This record gives sequence, structure tokens and C-alpha cells, in this order.
Amino acid sequence: MQSLSKTLRENWLLILIFVFLLVFPYLIGALTESSPFGVPRGDRMIMRGESVRWQAVLIELFILGILAMSYNLMFGFTGVVSFGHALFFGLGGYILGLALEYTQLDTLSALLIGTLSGMAVCGLASLLMGLVSLRLRGVYFAIFTLAVAEMAFIFFGRLQLTRAEDGFSITELPAWIDPAQSRLNYYYLALILFVFTFLFIRRVISSPTGAVFKAVRENEDRAQSLGYNTLNFKLLAIVIAGMMAAGAGMLQVLLNKKVGPEILGVGYTVDPLLMTIIGGIGTFSGPVIGATGLHLLDTILREAVFTIGPLQIHMADIWGLILGIIFIVVVIIFPQGVVGTYWRLRARWQARAKPKAPAVTKATEPV
Repeated sequence: MQSLSKTLRENWLLILIFVFLLVFPYLIGALTESSPFGVPRGDRMIMRGESVRWQAVLIELFILGILAMSYNLMFGFTGVVSFGHALFFGLGGYILGLALEYTQLDTLSALLIGTLSGMAVCGLASLLMGLVSLRLRGVYFAIFTLAVAEMAFIFFGRLQLTRAEDGFSITELPAWIDPAQSRLNYYYLALILFVFTFLFIRRVISSPTGAVFKAVRENEDRAQSLGYNTLNFKLLAIVIAGMMAAGAGMLQVLLNKKVGPEILGVGYTVDPLLMTIIGGIGTFSGPVIGATGLHLLDTILREAVFTIGPLQIHMADIWGLILGIIFIVVVIIFPQGVVGTYWRLRARWQARAKPKAPAVTKATEPV
């Protein structure tokens, strides 16, 4: 009981955020007078209304959060810099899409087999990539992973089986998970996977294995001198991160009901990298905060139009410039990221507030 109360005290903010996300669709529905279930039409629901729209926004946020957390596990906690993380994101989506559209299985079986196959293949692909390339270090490893991811992007962009650059659509999903019919169900599924990913990473990093991950990040040579096979631990981090990224890719494909080479684009490596740096490298909540800030800014501002006298500024035309300025400003103001800088300042404030021990004077014996 005492342990439970301690856990609740230490995680009250996270619990509060989770409860808010649980009631969010209904809260938006009440504020905008729209149904979180959509608008009924005949025997099905049409996904219209503000509540449904914001559900889609938050589902994308959960997907980006999972992707950023997976990248942070590899980059922030283990020190492995990869520019090919989009490979696993896109490959997982393609495998699930192929299972749903190019097999004769019923929809539920195809969904289950495609999910398991995608996770397994991406785990194997990340293991092979690590075995081949982890002998390289620093920028050489990063460039190698980028080259492999770009090869996959070009391959699927020209593969006629999957309609090359056009990609293909997913025509049928079980009604209970179809975002076009039951978006609220899909919202809660994405939320559960998002929370599970956060808790799983926190548990891994709090374990002895996580301690070795951080030791490899800080000083790989010293970790080797202590007897750890650092290659195995880096491979483990890459495999776990690759499988998590594959799961995020599958969620993205199911949300859009569309599979195309764009999910293999370098943007799905750059975005989680920026989110991790902005939020805080090697922190639990940093990637989530980075993903939340960038995605909500993109949602709110990208389509905005500002009028200054006779001049109209379309944010969509200069969004790349705005994103670059935001990144530069955040890095200057928060050199360790938002979360990392907060904890550093908090530790400094606590050290200053801590009362200093009185100076001890040496006592002299009476003569």
C-alpha cells in the first residue's frame, strides 16, 4: 500500500495527463457540440465533426510519439546515431499492407499475421543492419543506415507490385478498428500502445540492461573494459527500436488506409531526431514533448494565413523556414532539450536552496 501511494505521488502528473487523454474526445465533443462517434448515416458512421478531427490529430501524435521514443532508446539512451530509422517505419507498414491486400486471408487473420510478420521482419532487418554496420562508428554508421533506407525507398518507389510511387489503398479492415468507421476505438488503441511504449522503455532503462545502455552511451571503451560486450547491447537497442518503429508505421498505415513509398522517406528519420533533440536526449518524456510541440504547431499553423497590410503570408509556403527557426531558438535556449534543461536547472536551484552546514571549528583542550 505504501509502495502504491509512493508511485502515485511520483507519477501524479503522468496519471493526470493519461486521464485527460482518456476523456479528450468527449471533452472536445462537449465543447464543440459534436459527437466523438461521428455522424450517423444509414447503418454506418461518417467521420465528421471537431471531435473526430481532433481524434485523428492525436492519433498522429501518438504515432509520432512512439516513433520518437523508439529513436530515443537507440540514440538518447545508447548513443547510436542512425539516419535510417524510417526503413523500419515504412517496412512495417508495407508488410501489413501486403498482408491485407495481397493475400487471400480473411481480414482479421491478415491483420494479425501482417502485424506479427512486420514486427518479426523489422526485428530481423534491424539485427542484420546492426551486425553489418556497427563495426563502423559515428558518422560512418549514420551514413550507412541512411544509404540502406534510401535503397528501400527507391526499391518500393519502383516496385510495380505495389503500384510504385502511387502506392495502394487498404480497402477493408475489421469495423471495430477501421478509423473510417470507428475512429474512437482506433484512438484508444493508439493511446494504449503509446502508453505501453512509454512504460516499456522506462522499465528497460531502469533495469540492469538499461544501465549498460547508458554506460555504452557515456563511454563505450570503459564499458568494454568492465567486461560487457557492447556490440550485443547496441544490437539489442537497435532491434527493440526497429520493432517499435515498425509498430508505429503500421498504425500510420491503418490510420490513412494507404501504403506508399512516402512512409519510407527520410522525414520519418529527421522528425524523430528533431523531436528527441528538442524534447531532451536521453529523457523519458522529452521525445513525447518534442513530438507534441512540433505536431501541434504543424497542425495549427501550417494552414494559417496572416494578413499584414496588403501582404498575405501563407504559413504553408514558409513552414520549413519556421521549423528551422524554432529548432535553432529551442537549441539555444534549451541546450539539453526542454526536459534536460529543466532537470539541470532544478538540480541547480535545489543545490542553492540547500542550507550549508556550519563551519566546524577545532576545539582546544583547556590548559
